[in-house]
Amino acid sequence: MRAHIEELINQALGYLKRSDELPRDIDPAFQIDYPREREHGDYACNIALVLARAVGRKPRDIAAMIVDRLPASKRVEKVEIAGPGFLNFFASDHHLRSVVREVLGDPGHYGHQPAGAREDVLAEFVSANPTGPLHVGHGRGAAYGASVSSILEAAGHRVQREYYINDHGRQMDILAVSVWLRYLELCGDNPRFPDNGYRGDYIYEIARSVRSRHGDDLRHPVRVVFEDLPPDASQDPEHGDKESHIDALVARARELLGDSGYEACFQTALQVMLEDIREDLEEFGVVFDRWFSERELESSGALERALERLERGGWIYTENGARWFKSSELGDDKDRVVVRENGRTTYFASDVAYLLNKLERCPGTLIYIFGADHHGYVPRLKAAARGLGEDPERLEFQLVQFAVLYRGSQKVQMSTRSGQFTTLRELRDEVGTDAARYFYIMRSHDQHLDFDLELAKSRANENPVFYIQYAHARIHSIFRQLDGRGMKHNQAIGDAALKRLGEEHERALMQAMGRWQEIIESAARRRSPHDIAHYLHHLAGLFHAYYNAAPVLVDDDDLRNARLNLVLAVGHVLAGGLKLIGVNAPEQM
Repeated sequence: MRAHIEELINQALGYLKRSDELPRDIDPAFQIDYPREREHGDYACNIALVLARAVGRKPRDIAAMIVDRLPASKRVEKVEIAGPGFLNFFASDHHLRSVVREVLGDPGHYGHQPAGAREDVLAEFVSANPTGPLHVGHGRGAAYGASVSSILEAAGHRVQREYYINDHGRQMDILAVSVWLRYLELCGDNPRFPDNGYRGDYIYEIARSVRSRHGDDLRHPVRVVFEDLPPDASQDPEHGDKESHIDALVARARELLGDSGYEACFQTALQVMLEDIREDLEEFGVVFDRWFSERELESSGALERALERLERGGWIYTENGARWFKSSELGDDKDRVVVRENGRTTYFASDVAYLLNKLERCPGTLIYIFGADHHGYVPRLKAAARGLGEDPERLEFQLVQFAVLYRGSQKVQMSTRSGQFTTLRELRDEVGTDAARYFYIMRSHDQHLDFDLELAKSRANENPVFYIQYAHARIHSIFRQLDGRGMKHNQAIGDAALKRLGEEHERALMQAMGRWQEIIESAARRRSPHDIAHYLHHLAGLFHAYYNAAPVLVDDDDLRNARLNLVLAVGHVLAGGLKLIGVNAPEQM
């Protein structure tokens, strides 16, 4: 409807330009919004106020000119001039009835654009290091990324969902050593656990897998393991350093275990954690099209190609034995090391190679969904794109703010290293996947989220996800009552009788459903799943009010079937909207 009104206005402007009532060179950017008050119509446009500044005339006079030249439309009942010169459009009964028909004509795709109608998008999200279970902080990025991807698909984009596995770096080495030390404990030894090791109970589970596969083959005397290592921070508060201690411990593990022994710990840890993460996400309704391993960048030659391209562009220099990227000249706050003095590439070098790989695979937009603490990646990856000779505008960054979990009035602390954190799986077990998915996206992703566990678990109208699901279940309960009353739903009769739907609540429901495509378009453009959540809550509220005000199963066949068509359409829109944000639409509650 909004696009239709825009076309009507543009036709009126074209007529006024051709008749020289308006300058021919003007091309005003106007807005069409939803009025706050129902008496102001279904849509309001500010075109007259915009033109008034450009042509030096009173807005209401311009508004009258436009109204006089608007083409006739079956979808618009009337247009009024309001306030300083707003145009208020009132949808016709013909349009509102057509909404019900459109929903029932294609219930699974109403409001959606044809697949592939818009550009390709590659969305990368979650991408948590496989060094521990996903926690509630990762959950918000997962829910947001999955919802945005589904909404973009509904708006006609081809979307690839991707998880980048950081499986080739220092954190994975620390994980492998942590597993090995717990393995030694299981062998009966008592090694000192490093300050910077991973401490969660899950490390013991991985260590048990290592021992079940390798027995005592990877066992070495504790004295040899720690001999002459630099002191840890807690061992020597004045001279100790946890970073140098853990690095030395990694080197010692590689030395004692050899390549095969070390890989046994490394690969077991990686496989167990990836399997856990994948299973956790799938149970959360988040499925990726591709899991991209960082190791692929080196084995495929992508890392070398990326560095060569930066070199050819003159963006690499050598200093103190290391190779540096001149990122500060391309918008970053400082230059970045890409190859260390020891010849090993850095995390950032992998980021550049992965960027190049994605740009080559996706001709459209690359969406990076990061936690808010990764804001520094924005300028450095934009700089990398420029250094590679690519358009940095193809990169889009969405920074997801932190989710803070409250149990009662107590804030739950999270730390992957200490193991004292609430996992995503624990959250789902406590409140359910549906509540978790909805609560994570019901606020804009750029706002902090206080996750209220008690509200999420409640079965009351104050719980928004319960409120919406209950509306959907109520609709299905109406249809279950038909047989008990000796009634049938005849959709054809209902369609022919839609003109009987003149009650205020009925009109409000049809108006709201008529906006569904516009809501999808807006949510896709703004990358804002919370728009979907708020819309569904509003539509559910309109239905609950209707349910309490007007009986659906009346004796009048025509009216009953018309109302059944209406509520069936509402149910389809609710179910389709919940699906976009990863929430189930139960038929019974």
